Amino acid sequence: MRVFYTPAQSVANNDSFSPSAGKPALLVEQWRTRWPDKLEFVEPQPVTAAALSLAHKSSMVEEILSCQGYNGFGNRSQEVARSLPWTTGSFVSATQYVVEHGGAACSPTSGFHHAGFDFSSAFCTFNGLMVAAMMVRHEVSRIGILDCDYHYGNGTDDIIEALGLENVGHLTTGRLPRALGPEGFLEQLPQFLSEMKAGVLLYQAGADAHIDDPLGGWMTSEQMRRRDRIVFEYCKTNGMPVVWNLAGGYQENIQNVLDLHHATMEECLKVFAG
Repeated sequence: MRVFYTPAQSVANNDSFSPSAGKPALLVEQWRTRWPDKLEFVEPQPVTAAALSLAHKSSMVEEILSCQGYNGFGNRSQEVARSLPWTTGSFVSATQYVVEHGGAACSPTSGFHHAGFDFSSAFCTFNGLMVAAMMVRHEVSRIGILDCDYHYGNGTDDIIEALGLENVGHLTTGRLPRALGPEGFLEQLPQFLSEMKAGVLLYQAGADAHIDDPLGGWMTSEQMRRRDRIVFEYCKTNGMPVVWNLAGGYQENIQNVLDLHHATMEECLKVFAG
């Protein structure tokens, strides 16, 4: 299982409530210990300003990278700005890999889906999901984005609408009626995936869906495991390449959040690595 990671994509101090920018380093450190023989860590390629401008207004990209504009954390941190080409680069590299080779890959990144065509918001600066979609759009007939963060991926929808994209299917659980409930969602998830008719799936495995999360909460740990298992088994059975990343997770004890991401990796390994 390939994990596209470099220390450059993790930020220890982002001057924000969200721990997301610092999660990659914490997570990878524990993954190296948990699965030393099953995970291959691959250095991603950073994306350029031109690549980011495939999904965002170019003036916004230039202002943020030069620290003249506010990033998604509401500051102008140079450390955050330096990490951004690597954060999105990790997800793009993982996506390009599975498009070429099939199977599954992981990009331990967060902070994408609230970033729209010309705005950053809610801890999201650039939308790596959509940059990746734009980078591979000529190689697959249709791209599916399954966003299981608890919150609505408004930035993703904004970019799809702004660019008039017809070959990107987007399902964000943040817009599903909560009356559906987690069991109803899990029951319908295979059908949702089938309806995407995607050649590659970009899966945002949100940890803030957990019932103990202060900013989210509708699924138990066991239900989140089933969610991940259903996604990976569907992709494996149907030959759909899948790249997954992190999202959300605001429990005070960061280890609780990391454990949820560990569970996603465990389910992925069970399906794709035996």
